[in-house]
Amino acid sequence: MTKKLIVQKFGGSSVANIDRIKNVASRIASYKQHNQDVVVVVSALGDTTDELEALAFAIDPTPPDREMDMLMATGEQASSALLAMAVKKLGFDAVSLTGAQVGIRTDKVHTKAKIIKIDAKRIRKALVKNQIVIVAGFQGVASDDEITTLGRGGSDLTAVALAKALNADVCEIYTDVEGIYTTDPRIVKEARKISHITHEEMLEMAALGAQVMQARSIEVAKKYNIPLHVRSSFSKEEGTMIVQKNEKMESVAVRGITCNKSEAKVTIRNVPDKPGIAAKIFTAISKAGINVDTIVQNVSYTKHTDISFTVSKKDLEKTLKTVKGLSKQMNFGDVVADKDIARVSIIGSGMRSHCGVAAKMFQTLADSKINIEMITTSEINTSCIIDQALADKAVQILHKKFNLDQVA
Repeated sequence: MTKKLIVQKFGGSSVANIDRIKNVASRIASYKQHNQDVVVVVSALGDTTDELEALAFAIDPTPPDREMDMLMATGEQASSALLAMAVKKLGFDAVSLTGAQVGIRTDKVHTKAKIIKIDAKRIRKALVKNQIVIVAGFQGVASDDEITTLGRGGSDLTAVALAKALNADVCEIYTDVEGIYTTDPRIVKEARKISHITHEEMLEMAALGAQVMQARSIEVAKKYNIPLHVRSSFSKEEGTMIVQKNEKMESVAVRGITCNKSEAKVTIRNVPDKPGIAAKIFTAISKAGINVDTIVQNVSYTKHTDISFTVSKKDLEKTLKTVKGLSKQMNFGDVVADKDIARVSIIGSGMRSHCGVAAKMFQTLADSKINIEMITTSEINTSCIIDQALADKAVQILHKKFNLDQVA
């Protein structure tokens, strides 16, 4: 009988303390007892990543990216070693390995590295020895042997990429919730667990603020058609299956609502309205390693205009430094930042075939006197930038308006 190969990923809340580490070890051991090969990817314990980041920011508000990778990679190394100890204590052979040790090769972009290839020879040798392999997630190594990290939530990407490299039968993502919900249950108590969702819908939800999975990991799963099972570490209940397109799912216009409060808006005033100016601005921002989301340029009546765009709050200081430097060189006006914004989004592949969904969203917000500052759309999502103080209210009224308390 051929052994099944299972890749499992356990998030930080799943291994937040010794009792939880032991619980995860028991769960892993149960799979091994059923004659299955297991490769486990683990995140840093509990709030370790936040704590390490806070230490760095206490020393330098804009710490060097290279040193941040050196620091942040230690969290996952600690949890993988502790989990390997717990598995061994149960009588099963286990080995903990870093991203570099399992051959995860990345580009040289610190803090947001992309995986180029995975060797995985060492994992395969360990599996032949009947070992449970426990991999430190979120990290890899560049061609110059520098440690790199894959961005926040990068352990998801490690797991999905390993599932592809090893041709795993199953990829399970364990977290502290029972699956993917129509929205954050902490904001809307009537939020419902979604049994099945497409890669495309999940990619939009992750990119727009759902914190259950990293967006880049969903991109890889979508590209290689890797089904994912998102489920709870603390329950045996079935979670949410993330799968390829399913025609039945398109009967529902909106599948979920997300809220992202981790963005900031930057406005550059009095920008000359000439060809090539926007290109220079956003090229400089790109070279600084900053991802820009929504961009709005006002209509020009005076040969000058305002350009507004959103970035992650953690990139705000770097963005302001870059843009203010450019502003001095090119005689722009003031550069203004607003941290008190939120992005509220509705997502659903059924939006392609349902008319008036965006209009319904705008009218619902207007009826509650919630002003929309910026709007972006795609085939399957509509996003509004609004006042952060009104974000929870916006999610609640939209969830009710689109009947998501009844459909999952």
